[in-house]
Amino acid sequence: MSEKRGVLTGVVLTLLGGGAVAGAWWLAAGKPDGRAKTAAHPVPATVGKPFDEAAAAVTLTADAEARLGIRTAPVERKPMPRARVYGAEIVVLPGRAVIVSAPLAGTLKPAAGDGPVPGAAVAQGEPIFQLLPLLDPVGQANLTATTVDAEGQVQNAIEQQKAAGIALDRAKRVLAGGAGSQRLVDEAQAQADVAAQALAAATARRTLLRKVVGDLDAGTATPIPVAAPVAGVLRAVSARPGQSVPAGAALFEVIDLDRVWVRVPVYVGDLAEIDPAAPAAVAGLTARPGDPSRPAAPVAAPPAANPAAGTVDRFYALDNREARYSPGERVGATLPLKGPADSLTVPWAAVVYDTSGGAWVYEKTGDRAYARRRVAVRYVAGDTAVLAAGPPPGTAVVVAGVAELFGTETGFSK
Repeated sequence: MSEKRGVLTGVVLTLLGGGAVAGAWWLAAGKPDGRAKTAAHPVPATVGKPFDEAAAAVTLTADAEARLGIRTAPVERKPMPRARVYGAEIVVLPGRAVIVSAPLAGTLKPAAGDGPVPGAAVAQGEPIFQLLPLLDPVGQANLTATTVDAEGQVQNAIEQQKAAGIALDRAKRVLAGGAGSQRLVDEAQAQADVAAQALAAATARRTLLRKVVGDLDAGTATPIPVAAPVAGVLRAVSARPGQSVPAGAALFEVIDLDRVWVRVPVYVGDLAEIDPAAPAAVAGLTARPGDPSRPAAPVAAPPAANPAAGTVDRFYALDNREARYSPGERVGATLPLKGPADSLTVPWAAVVYDTSGGAWVYEKTGDRAYARRRVAVRYVAGDTAVLAAGPPPGTAVVVAGVAELFGTETGFSK
């Protein structure tokens, strides 16, 4: 009897609990909400099929387009020169580094002050040393022989000038008679000019030797000025004032840095791409895009290569009258590359990349409608992207609001 009573009590309690839960649910669901429902915001954009390349399109509302500030620019086909930066070195032009030697044995004296200092700028013809010849019997004999040789050179130059003058007069008479040519006259004029310069040089040498000889019987001679043959910078001074030097001893070296060469080692695999006739742009090794650079014209130079590095040297001439660059200085040289006459381009701001590295642009297909188009970027020059494949020229692509469109389409926007 007690067992039946317990079972009955459990059933009753279960029914009462279930009824209480059902009543509470009915009251909660059926009780009216006194608060007024707010109006839902309009959907700013509709997306067809996310991540579907065939249906990658976004349609914006007028308000959303205004908030994003969407701007477009056309796809263009225009000339886009290509270039590549290489490490380069400043070198002295061949023949612009001159080593001056002692013409005779003698004792050096400073031409000015305490003597020459390496690194000092010198003018052409500026005396660097004064050389007092040592007039021992051997020195006197050498001076005498040199003076006689200088006299002979002057007489030879006089005769050559006379012959060149006669040839020039004859060529002019023949041309005036109608049987010659202007070319023969020009060649004869050139020969006459060369003969005149040779006579002037021989005369100056004879005058210098006569001045140097002085009074040989007294064993004295006028000091010989040893001057800089070219304007430039003293790179090395190999002798000091008061030093006795033999004939032919190196005294100093002058380098002309008004014009230098830029040696550019180019990898042999890149030679076919380099435009050999185009000028290079030279700047510092740490120069950034847009920094000022200096033009350097290509020059014909002796062939040079480095088999260990697999490079071939290309040379460019650079104006250095401001002494901005020093021999051996490392610089960056931007060499133009060969390429098509024009390329397909879009503004770099129009390109967006997905997580897989694919490049895209958004094409304007209608009123507030934009479609995502795949592109292949070859390279970027400044704020322009050069495409290997992409929309045809004239297509309007988005250049402002691209990231927002991509986020709206893929669902990664707020």
